[in-house]
Amino acid sequence: MFRPMRRIKQLLSEEDTLAVMNRCTNGVLACLGDEDYPYAVPLSYVYFNEKIYFHSAKSGHKIDAIEKSPKVSFTVIDEDNIVSEEYTSYFRSVIAFGRARIAEDGEWFEAFKALVEKYSKDQPEENRIKEISGCNHSHIIAIDIDHITGKEAIEYVRAKNKK
Repeated sequence: MFRPMRRIKQLLSEEDTLAVMNRCTNGVLACLGDEDYPYAVPLSYVYFNEKIYFHSAKSGHKIDAIEKSPKVSFTVIDEDNIVSEEYTSYFRSVIAFGRARIAEDGEWFEAFKALVEKYSKDQPEENRIKEISGCNHSHIIAIDIDHITGKEAIEYVRAKNKK
């Protein structure tokens, strides 16, 4: 169903792919927007329980697009180092394909807690829980992942192989 990566030597292992998902703090959600134009929006996320979660207002372009067609892709760029003398960039990125949906009640709290942990771990737990409990005016969107791959520049692959 999903295309195999053409440059298979550059495929990240599952472990490295998930490390990128856990390390990065933002990505780009792509879905089918108004008039079937692609709609891509940057957002903060958490990879938790083998799903991608993000916070959203209860209405707007993103919610309308997900309700219209839940199939989405989500891209995270871990590195993008320009190497001008080689006319290239050394990169590492991940792309996931899946189906987006509004998280259910119990899942909502656990996912929101994971988001708050990721971005506000330095705040007292009591404050984090209070923030979550007071935020009933928003959705947590879950992406149930159907396919995920990571890829890195061939230069990074060669450097690893030299070790």
